[in-house]
Order: sequence, then structure tokens, then C-alpha cells
Amino acid sequence: MRKLVVAAVAVVLAALGLVAGAFAGGGYGGSGDDTTSIQSAASTSGSSTAGGETYSFAAALTGAAEVPKPKAPAGAGGSFTAKSTESGSKVTFHWVLKYHGLSGKAVAAHVHLGKKGKAGPVAVALCGPCKNGQSGTVKISKDTEEALEKGGAYVNVHTAKNGAGEIRGQIKLTGK
Repeated sequence: MRKLVVAAVAVVLAALGLVAGAFAGGGYGGSGDDTTSIQSAASTSGSSTAGGETYSFAAALTGAAEVPKPKAPAGAGGSFTAKSTESGSKVTFHWVLKYHGLSGKAVAAHVHLGKKGKAGPVAVALCGPCKNGQSGTVKISKDTEEALEKGGAYVNVHTAKNGAGEIRGQIKLTGK
């Protein structure tokens, strides 16, 4: 029964995202990828819930922000939005990743711990291989959520040509 409820919620969120995407003018369209972009409920402001706090995050991804500098095509970029919700000692992290103009297919994407301009360890594996407009929900640690809140994490997208990362963006807290 729980799987049915989770699937129904995912369908409703995807439908709402597609409607919001239509009003916003669509998405990026990735390299070698026809997947439709969706807008995320994660881009809304966070709030307090019965189970705990909710936080919203966002990042703009560029090749110039990646460390070390990739061999990325001019204009490669993307966006990342996420929302974390605390429930007792657990934190649920819902994310949406969009990108465009990559040198090839996105083979993986991660949230890493690290300050701007510094490489850091993977904290959350997002996808691999990835599709433009992909979203997901994972459980994260309170320590990872705290790093996100303080600007101590970034998201990057890896391609075959740029295995260390082709585009990157520092994750910023956008709402509580």
C-alpha cells in the first residue's frame, strides 16, 4: 500500500512540475537527451512541518565553477533545486537536476561536501547515468543537511570526457 501511495504522490508532483514547466517556458534540453525538464516543488520556500523543519536549496551549474577546470563546451550549464524535510532523526532530501550543452551524456551526478573552489568527498549520489530533468528522493544525514545549510556543499555532473566533473554549482540555502 505504501508503494502505491508513494507512486501516486510522485505522479502528482511530476504532473504539477510539467504544468509549472509549461508556464515557465520549458527547460534546457540536454546533450543527446530528449527528456522533458520538470519544475520542482523543491524550488518553493521551506517551512516548518509537523515532523520538523523544511529547507529549500538551489545551485546554478557552470563549467567555470568546476575544480579542476574541465574541457567543457562553451555554454554548458544547469540548475539544481532541492528540499530537505526533517522528521525526528531522519532527513528526506528531494532534488531536481537540469543541464544543457554537455560534451556528452551525463554519466553521474553527486552532491559533494566542499567550499567554493575546493574539491570534496561525495555526500549524496544523485544519479548515474543521469537524464536531464531527473529528480529523486534520498535519505541524508543531519551532518550533510547542516553542511548544505551553511553553504558547504556543491553539486556536479560528470561526463565521459570530464570524469572529475564537467559542470558544478555551490548549493545555497534559499528558504527555511
